[in-house]
Amino acid sequence: MKFNIRLLILLCAITTLNITAQAQKNGYVLPIQVKTVNGIVEGEFDVRSNIHTFKGIPYAQAPVGDLRWKEPQPNKNWTGVLETKQFGAKAVQPAIFGDMGFRSNGMSEDCLYLNVWTPKVKTQEKMPVLVYFYGGGFIAGDGSEPRYDGESMSKKGIVTVTLNYRLGIFSFFSHPELTKESPNKASGNYGYLDQSAALRWVKANIASFGGDPNKITIAGESAGSVSVSAQMVSPLSRNLIAGAIGESGGLVFPTLAAVSLQDGEKTGTSFAQKAGANSLKELRAMSTYEIYQKMMEFGVWNFKSTLDGYFLPKTLPEVYANKEHANVPLLVGWNSEEMNYKALTKGKEATLEVYTSTVKELYGEKAQEVLKLYPAGTLEETEESATALAGDRFIAFSTWKWFDAHRKNSNQPVYRYFYAHPRPDMKAQDVEAALAGGVVKRDKNAPKAPKPKGAVHSAEIEYAMGNLGGNATYDWNADDYKVSETMQNYFANFIKTGNPNGAGLENWPVAKDEANPDVMIIKVQSKAIKTPNDNRYLFLDKEYQKK
Repeated sequence: MKFNIRLLILLCAITTLNITAQAQKNGYVLPIQVKTVNGIVEGEFDVRSNIHTFKGIPYAQAPVGDLRWKEPQPNKNWTGVLETKQFGAKAVQPAIFGDMGFRSNGMSEDCLYLNVWTPKVKTQEKMPVLVYFYGGGFIAGDGSEPRYDGESMSKKGIVTVTLNYRLGIFSFFSHPELTKESPNKASGNYGYLDQSAALRWVKANIASFGGDPNKITIAGESAGSVSVSAQMVSPLSRNLIAGAIGESGGLVFPTLAAVSLQDGEKTGTSFAQKAGANSLKELRAMSTYEIYQKMMEFGVWNFKSTLDGYFLPKTLPEVYANKEHANVPLLVGWNSEEMNYKALTKGKEATLEVYTSTVKELYGEKAQEVLKLYPAGTLEETEESATALAGDRFIAFSTWKWFDAHRKNSNQPVYRYFYAHPRPDMKAQDVEAALAGGVVKRDKNAPKAPKPKGAVHSAEIEYAMGNLGGNATYDWNADDYKVSETMQNYFANFIKTGNPNGAGLENWPVAKDEANPDVMIIKVQSKAIKTPNDNRYLFLDKEYQKK
């Protein structure tokens, strides 16, 4: 009897160990299958978070071989079960931004994958959907980055989707032969077309993941925000979306604006000549490695989106003027330090002399008008004005122009924010802040870079998506988590209802078509005010229209 008891105890112990090992191996997840229009996918249900995740779902055929530089083609059906438990490969890109961390399965031209987080997969009451486009200047970024993780937003009852799209030369390469072979007589804009294809996939499939295909809000930051504005004015996508969120960036000069198809083709022809390729066939025969190396030699920033007459028939202001845009609620804004003043002063301190001479060099006879709008004074006041001017020229103006076009040409509400909460100190001692929100290794022999005084470009992403815990670079504190909860709740309410307001939040008024519209200042104590500085954007608007 004693032996039997001991044997039973031993067997129980072995069973417990096996269960524990299996739980650790699987990360406390159970398999879950969903049927899509192309076949069955198997993701994971996490018993701790109660969130279902599906990672690396192909939303189009791999754009490789003869499909390189072609519009994304619909998926082919598969048989059996496709495992979707690992992020797909990220798009081909250089390692250029120090604040990007990836969980992707390598890097490849075969990159057209998306990821879904959902609280329920079988529900009669369909949930609102968020589709988020990553930033990175259209040369870097990935849907697997922890700052875009969809779990936190999904816990608020939102089916959240991130996706990959082509970048750099693989995204914005135009060429006369490409235009000729295209049934739409267009070339370039392949990254935008990828995003549009992903939206069509979401529209067709998201109900199987618990989402409402008629309640899709698109959002993004920087190049992702530019992408949101592009999808809103494209005839291919404008009818697929129910709402839009733009964080710092609009498809307007001088921010990543589209060039003419002819100019894009000239750039492409020049690239082909320097690459030693005499035809499109020869370019497509080159390996990914060869194309990448030639792109880096040629200049990764030289490839731009085009007014191709297909995805982008007209400029954003022209589309809005004709009221041909997505007529949906819009939530849009930018940060208090989108660019450091040293980008304006060419690395010099913003003394009164340096700042005023810089303004005169840039604006000539209009310098005094600029100095009234961005006044010099004490060193602190001068730095503040120089920082504002640098940020406005970089990305805030384009965002304002998009905002202005929407409030004047839409019967749907627009909510504007100004994000003003600086990040806390960094935990690590060997890194420091870089331009446009990035992080770089600190040069021990160089003087320590000054800590940003405002909210730098991209700083709001982790706050808005509820992902502070996924970024170990910063020493987050109670104020940071308070700001994150506020911003995420505003965003979640907007995704659900088209209105950011809700219980426990400061009232966020609609920005009306008036001289000083309301703007929500998002910080520890968020509040709405009448904007004091829109005359700056009216001035820049006139200046940029001359270019």
